[in-house]
Amino acid sequence: MHPKTKNTNKFKAKIFNALADPIRLEILECLRNGEKCVCEIIPHLGIAQPVVSRHLAILKNCGLVKHRKDGNRRFYSISDPAVFQIIDAVTVDLVDALSKRVIEQIV
Repeated sequence: MHPKTKNTNKFKAKIFNALADPIRLEILECLRNGEKCVCEIIPHLGIAQPVVSRHLAILKNCGLVKHRKDGNRRFYSISDPAVFQIIDAVTVDLVDALSKRVIEQIV
């Protein structure tokens, strides 16, 4: 395998790992309509600030979100809206079909 392909696949895996958490998906959905302060994200999720900050750091470390400081506040936004093409590709119909196949394999 070509070294560049190997590195690309590692980074893709890092992105998919970040997308593999329901809280992080909810954060991305919260940011879909534009920049938000952490103080706006916390009540939307209903979880503690340190937990939100940890999830935001994971999203930031793989480049899915970016932030800017304004005084004591941090405002987060989506780095590239193309990430929603990936998220939106996993439709309800796809989830239903895949879960049906998993159940069929168990039975």
